[in-house]
This record gives sequence, structure tokens and C-alpha cells, in this order.
Amino acid sequence: MGSLDGKVAIVTGGARGQGASHVKGLMGEGARVYITDIQDEDGRRLAETLGEGCVYLNHDVSSEEDWTRVIDTVGHDEGRLDILVNNAGIYHPYPMAETTSAFFEKIFRVNQLSVFLGMKAAADLLRKSGDGAIVNIASVVAMRGFAQMIGYGSTKWAIRGMTRTAAQELAPYVRVNTVCPGFVDTSMLEVNAQEFNQSGFDAALLKRPGRPQEITDLVLFLASPKASFITGSEFVIDGGLNA
Repeated sequence: MGSLDGKVAIVTGGARGQGASHVKGLMGEGARVYITDIQDEDGRRLAETLGEGCVYLNHDVSSEEDWTRVIDTVGHDEGRLDILVNNAGIYHPYPMAETTSAFFEKIFRVNQLSVFLGMKAAADLLRKSGDGAIVNIASVVAMRGFAQMIGYGSTKWAIRGMTRTAAQELAPYVRVNTVCPGFVDTSMLEVNAQEFNQSGFDAALLKRPGRPQEITDLVLFLASPKASFITGSEFVIDGGLNA
């Protein structure tokens, strides 16, 4: 038996990378998982590979209408929602002087607005579970300043605050927590210069990037009954980068 047998979960941005790792982990613990993403080919392929118990839905996380459609679909098809993992996000480092207002707004909509819309849309269905869990994926960038991260960093700092507010409003029926990963070995690192990535690995006490499964293990814990007394908190998992 898995720790999440009979549970229903949504993972945004779940078609590939870290999100796909969360999808596989949740299914491995017995949950039925809805992958939502705009990467239709990757999402459908992953759902087909994982088979029964996994569904792919096209989903623009910055759209309130899309959130309504996704939650209505899950509610209609499953009659419940137990876990929401707000994982979707975009990343690109730019110096402040080169950050356009258009890019700042885009990263806000995908990384921050989506978390608000998701928690708002899913709240009622999660409450009905009686033991709902929201896990919001932020970043170690939300713990201190990083150069060239004013757009990305601002959204991840905001997630910490929204998590604590939502935990206040949704208690005692829904727990809400934040995960703040450091450098993790996924395609997202390809945006950076190799020298920048290596400097991050070297600065971490463990001297390496994280593995996707290591982040997933923390997400699974926070989504499970083992974390039943944890809400309104953030968990840094960065190999000691922020120590």
C-alpha cells in the first residue's frame, strides 16, 4: 500500500522535468494524478507511458478560465481533490536594467498569479477532502537575493507569503506549504551559463546539484498524512547553499 492510496492529485507543469518527477512519485504512492501543462506532446506521452491512473489536461496556469475548467473536470470525473502541487514556472535570468516590463509581467503571470489562481480555484474541492494538501514550489531564490533574478526571484518570494496566507484561511481542512529547491539537475539549468551553474554547485555544502527525486521525496512527504501537523511553512532543499 502507498501512503497516498485513493488520493487524487493535480501537478501543474507536470509534463516534463521536475514536474514529471512529482507525477511519477505521486502515482508510485497510489495517487491518481492529473498532469496539467501547455506542453501537450510531452504531457500526453507521459500520461500514456504511466497508464491507468494518470490523465493529461491542457492548461494555461495563468488563465482563470482554464483553472475553472480543470477543477470542474477533476470534480466531475473524480468527485474529489486531495493534493495540488503548484509546480508550473518559467525561468530566465536577466539583469535588472535588461528586464522589460513585458517579461516581468509574463513571469509574474506564470509563476505567481498561477499559484493564487490555483489555490483559489481548488480550495472548495480540497476542503471537502477534509485532509487536503497544497504544495507550492518556490526556490532557494526566495530565501535571499540573487543577481539577475529580480523577475524570477520576486515571484518566488511572493509564493512564500501567499502560502502562509492561504494556510491561515484554509485551516484546518487544507494544509499549505512551500518547497524551496536549490540547483536541481533538470533542463531548467540549461538557461544558465555553465560557469554560473558550477558556482552554485560549489557554493552548496554538498558540492553537487540536487536530483529531481530528492525534491519529489519532500513533496510526497508534505502531501502525505505523515505531514499532518505541518502547514504554513517553507522547506529549503538546496544541499546547504543557503546555510
